[in-house]
Amino acid sequence: MKNLNLSTLKKLEIIVDGGHKRFVTDLLDRAGVKGYTIVNNLSGKGSHGFHEGHLMFNEDDVLIMIIAAVPADLVEPILEGLTPFFNQHSGVVFVSDIQVTRMVKF
Repeated sequence: MKNLNLSTLKKLEIIVDGGHKRFVTDLLDRAGVKGYTIVNNLSGKGSHGFHEGHLMFNEDDVLIMIIAAVPADLVEPILEGLTPFFNQHSGVVFVSDIQVTRMVKF
């Protein structure tokens, strides 16, 4: 087996209400992010208590997580674009260092 080449990127995990999915994905697209993964129907506990991940009335009524692997230079512009949003809406962004293979995908 050949050695895998690893490249350093940043992982953004953005958790918002499903009704705000379009805002976040549009922001990522405008920033030049090549792709992302969307995880629907999240459950968990936060400052507002426990959130059940089942589908209530529609996809807008659940929490989602949008995961993107980006170069370090895109993190600040993306966070700047999200700051006004998070000043008015609930949610969170986790930023972590990661190693990825197949850098051509990013």
